[in-house]
Amino acid sequence: MKNKLILTLVVIGSLIVSVAQAKDIEKGTLATAQAFLEAAGSGNGEVLNNLMTDDFVWHNEGDKSVPWIGPWKGKDVVFKTFMPAFGAGLKVTSWTTDYSFENGEQAVFMGTMSAIATNTGVDTGKFTWAVRVHVVDGKVKSWNWMEDSYAISQAYHAPQAK
Repeated sequence: MKNKLILTLVVIGSLIVSVAQAKDIEKGTLATAQAFLEAAGSGNGEVLNNLMTDDFVWHNEGDKSVPWIGPWKGKDVVFKTFMPAFGAGLKVTSWTTDYSFENGEQAVFMGTMSAIATNTGVDTGKFTWAVRVHVVDGKVKSWNWMEDSYAISQAYHAPQAK
């Protein structure tokens, strides 16, 4: 009986430690993802670079005829190809982050935004966005951005605003 009690206490203690460790991972996940989101929003390339894994993937869902849509694999490609295309193509005019949550190595943010396609001057109107962030060992491994691709595409391909 005494051995069963000791074994039960050891198992319970192990579960408590495992849950506490999982919570620490999650707190690190959300904090890392939040820092990455803030750096992306402010254009802080140094912080982004420090928070990315070497095999980082930035994936924007949507119309592939828009120059910044698609998977961008590796830091070099993200900084030299994606960032300039996105920066030159879209001017964000409003932004909110309304929700965030985490589960293990994944964090999710959701909100609303609006922007102007710089090639046409057309406003996208307000739309929702979400991003799933995969964090490994305190660094962002992938950033899967989802937005109203239709609104972006319509603004990008519209006749130029007057």
